[in-house]
Amino acid sequence: MAALKKDVRQMAEEIVAREGGYVNDPDDPGGATKYGVTIHTMRRLGIDLDGDGKVTPNDVKRLSRNQAVNIFLEHYFIRPRIAELPSVLHSTVFDMYVNAGGNAVKILQRMLRQMGEEVSVDGAIGPLTIAATVRAFNKAPDHIVDAYGIARRNYYFGIADRRPASRKYARTRAGGKGGWIKRAEEFISPKYHLTEAQFAARVASWA
Repeated sequence: MAALKKDVRQMAEEIVAREGGYVNDPDDPGGATKYGVTIHTMRRLGIDLDGDGKVTPNDVKRLSRNQAVNIFLEHYFIRPRIAELPSVLHSTVFDMYVNAGGNAVKILQRMLRQMGEEVSVDGAIGPLTIAATVRAFNKAPDHIVDAYGIARRNYYFGIADRRPASRKYARTRAGGKGGWIKRAEEFISPKYHLTEAQFAARVASWA
C-alpha cells in the first residue's frame, strides 16, 4: 500500500508539472487556474488562502505545488473512486479527471457501453462502473488504456469542433497538435498517435 501511495503521489506531482503555473485565460471556462486547480474548485472546497472571507484569483495565485498535489489526491483520485479502477487506468483517468472533472468518467462509461457493458453515463464511479471496468480490462488488458486515451482525444476534438474559441488548445498557431491532443497522446501507444497528415485532415474544417 505504501508503494501504491508513492506511485499515486508521483502521478499527482506529474499532473501539477504538466498543468503549469498561474493562468487566467478568458477563453477557458475554468477561470483563474494554478497547477490545474481552478478557482471554482477552490471556492467549492472553501480554500481562502489570504483569509479575507472570499476566494478570488489572489487565492489561486497563492496556491502552492504541495497544496495542489494534496487537493488532487483527495478530491480527484480517492473521493471519485478512481483508486478502485484497474491500476493500469489510474494515471490516464486521474489526469483526465483533473482536466475535465466528471467528464473523465463519462468518457470511460461511454467506452464501456461500446464494449457491451451496461452502465449509466452519469460521471460517477460506483460499484457497477468499477465491476464493468474490471470486466472490460479482463477482456482487453492490452488495449483498454489505448482505447480510453483515444476516446479522450476524440473528446477534445469534439469540444473544439463545437467551440471555436477552444481550438487553440487543440491546434497550435502553426497548425500542429495543441496541448490537449499532445496531453491525450501521452497516454496512448505511439502506434496510435496521429501523424501530422492525419491531424491536419482531422482539423481541416476548422480553417
